[in-house]
Amino acid sequence: MFDEYATALCRFATILSKADNVVTKYEEETLKAIFQITHYPLPEEKNNALNISNVDKNETLDEVLSELDSLTGLEAVKQEVKSLINYIKVQKEREKVGLKSSQVSYHCVFTGSPGTGKTTIARIVAKIYLHLGVLSKGHLVETDRSGLIAEYVGQTAMKVNRTVDSALNGVLFIDEAYSLVSELQGDYGKEAIATLIKRIEDDRDKLVVILAGYTDEMKTFIDTNPGFKSRFNRYIVFADYTPPEMEEIYKQSCKKLDYKLTVEAEQRLVAVLGTAYNNRDKSFGNGRFVRNTFEKTLEKQANRIAGTSEITKEILTTIIADDIPNA
Repeated sequence: MFDEYATALCRFATILSKADNVVTKYEEETLKAIFQITHYPLPEEKNNALNISNVDKNETLDEVLSELDSLTGLEAVKQEVKSLINYIKVQKEREKVGLKSSQVSYHCVFTGSPGTGKTTIARIVAKIYLHLGVLSKGHLVETDRSGLIAEYVGQTAMKVNRTVDSALNGVLFIDEAYSLVSELQGDYGKEAIATLIKRIEDDRDKLVVILAGYTDEMKTFIDTNPGFKSRFNRYIVFADYTPPEMEEIYKQSCKKLDYKLTVEAEQRLVAVLGTAYNNRDKSFGNGRFVRNTFEKTLEKQANRIAGTSEITKEILTTIIADDIPNA
């Protein structure tokens, strides 16, 4: 009803201005301003729930694959991505020689716990699609429920459309996608889903969507939604990092910042990571937990050496057992 309401306001303002049978220059300018405000509303503020990762145009496919291979763990995920690459390449070669090719679905569902590298792999997949000619930009737009659903009636569809527009010719990555569905009365999740599915269909040649979240919740979400089920048939499972993989991630962080572990600190780290892994629950942070552990280590080390009278390079770069925080 926005257009009808805006028109009514303008007509009412016009009636007021003509009540004395004289329309002054000031009134004329004011009427124009009212029309401008009601018919061309101010643009929506920047959507802070979007995170856009751009692409280095000079990067090659081989460099992207090297980045993929350099990631710790994720062996099954890497194999799935490489299988997808091979499949796309073969289908394109068939097209070149005039053979029929099967319809490739580029949309994916990433399932697994937080901190298992889903966003990182999504960025890599977006760049791979660029180099294979699937997408012309290959950027990644990362969002969640808050980036798609508005607070008021009639605004959710517009918000979804703006978000999709920002992802055209790239990949739209929706984290915790199952949260779009809610049992709350007045929730606009259904409107968001309907709009998203329509855009996936309308822009199928220039939009790839990756949905991500916990395994069980994502399976239920997809299975109970025919619109998604028919379009998303490629599932990639992200397993939790093992203690040795978490240790490797921790040591990579040390190497980047020129820190070194004593033998006792390394033993303590192994014990802490093992305890965290054995006691993990559904919300275990995986790589995020390791990064937080590393940051807390640096804080403890700083507190330990801050009062030292003579700080040497050796002291600044050494992590001891007492610096490793509890799980």
